[in-house]
Amino acid sequence: MTGAPDLRRPRAIIFDWDNTLVDTWATIHDALNFLMAAMERPLWTIEETRRRVRLSLREAFPAIFGNRWEEARDIYIDRFRTIHLERLTPLPGRETMLRALGADGHYLGVVSNKTGAVLRSEAAHLGWTPFFGAIVGAGDAHADKPHCAPVELALRPSGVAPGPDVWFVGDTAVDMECALAAGCVPVLLGVEAGDEEFVRFPPALAVADDAALFRVLRGL
Repeated sequence: MTGAPDLRRPRAIIFDWDNTLVDTWATIHDALNFLMAAMERPLWTIEETRRRVRLSLREAFPAIFGNRWEEARDIYIDRFRTIHLERLTPLPGRETMLRALGADGHYLGVVSNKTGAVLRSEAAHLGWTPFFGAIVGAGDAHADKPHCAPVELALRPSGVAPGPDVWFVGDTAVDMECALAAGCVPVLLGVEAGDEEFVRFPPALAVADDAALFRVLRGL
């Protein structure tokens, strides 16, 4: 565990979804390479997928596919919707973590760059919808992560304003950037904070797993 010693107990915790709460790399990789083949583009390796998938489709695809980005988006989403529920896998300990955090009185929300309707279908499939006050995906706010707008939308039901009383927990630099843009506390879960991508947007706290996150929270 690494981080600043002056953290205070959060009133609200916002989570990223993909590869923070659920393991979806294989599904994302499958859908991307299905798309690349359909668009007659070189296939990506799993390492490229892990490194390059950060932004929402409306942010990332215009740079890759130009004026065909909406066609590419539709192909990707159709493939993803075909396979995602059967392959959806919660990361170890995450359901127990969410239940315990809710029982401890924390408001919980989700902010993801996955398309909102798809995101909420996954939460419903797992039976996790009741854990969260709001589940915000790409397209739900006027701008997507790392903009602060989806964080503000996710917090709206709580009455808690974005700021130091809110932790944003994720696994990428885009999550940390989003937390900082909203004035919240960036918390890195399950990833080494020393990775190069975190130089510009460092976490205030980095924890290896849900157990370490609990230890920090209950020590505040």
